[in-house]
Amino acid sequence: MSRLLSIEELILQTDASGAPVRLEYVRGHPRWEALPSSRHQKALRYIERSVRPVDAHLMGCACFTLADVLIRFPDPDRSLKRPDLAIFCTEPPDSDEAIDMTPAAVVEVLSPGYEDKDLGPDGAPFYLTYGVRDVVVFDPRRKTAVHFQAGSAPVTWQGPATVVLACGCQLEVPG
Repeated sequence: MSRLLSIEELILQTDASGAPVRLEYVRGHPRWEALPSSRHQKALRYIERSVRPVDAHLMGCACFTLADVLIRFPDPDRSLKRPDLAIFCTEPPDSDEAIDMTPAAVVEVLSPGYEDKDLGPDGAPFYLTYGVRDVVVFDPRRKTAVHFQAGSAPVTWQGPATVVLACGCQLEVPG
């Protein structure tokens, strides 16, 4: 008799299969997404390489980055999201499963057809509700970034620009 897979096991098996899709589980619903294009990956790599502590910032954040890591969030559904880039103040533990550590900041790069995933209720608003302090959504076609912070109106940046995060890190968005 076979047993049913948990949603996390399904996500990890999908990853291991080499299928050209990613799976998330948000607020009780699965969400499939095609693997990112070269434009998406290049923009993300540029941003990730630019992340560093702000000079003279005393917060002590290590600005540790992980791309495409599976994170279990503390919402009632135990959502499993995979931000394009997660920024942590301390290095997360090594794991072959989802990590239970909320990032200080998240960067999402928009892909055509998936804008609602990053800008809709399960995108920036979700992250902010569950403890992420900064969410930056970058559109590589328009070269713009929208910076979301809890309790503040979103700020739009035209690249190239430096975005300073509440945790004491900064990042560059390309122009």
